[in-house]
Amino acid sequence: QVQLEESGGGLVQAGGSLRLSCVASGRTISSYSMGWFRQALGKEREFVSTITWSGGTDYADSVKGRFTISRDNAKNTVYLQLNSLKPEDTAVYYCATSRTSYGGSRRIPAEYAYWGQGTQVTVSS
Repeated sequence: QVQLEESGGGLVQAGGSLRLSCVASGRTISSYSMGWFRQALGKEREFVSTITWSGGTDYADSVKGRFTISRDNAKNTVYLQLNSLKPEDTAVYYCATSRTSYGGSRRIPAEYAYWGQGTQVTVSS
């Protein structure tokens, strides 16, 4: 059974930073794309960032230049560094692992098979 567990969320002032982690079990993630999505209260889940099996990265325009995704295959973990946080970044952040191995950038939730429970990020103004 594949499980993903996020951590690192919290309350931070605008301009601050957080580092989210997502540890996978039940699957070796090195052959899969990993993604981060977020869902704010009353809104739909939206794409934040993805990293391919080969290390290629992609970001939503709203976070480009502020967030950085990375992976440590030895630890079966993916990270999301959040810098220069804004109140509009407030949301529950979810990590996910793709349905199929290899391939390129994946921005659509349906391309992901397994999801974590999410970690809350709250940015105060």
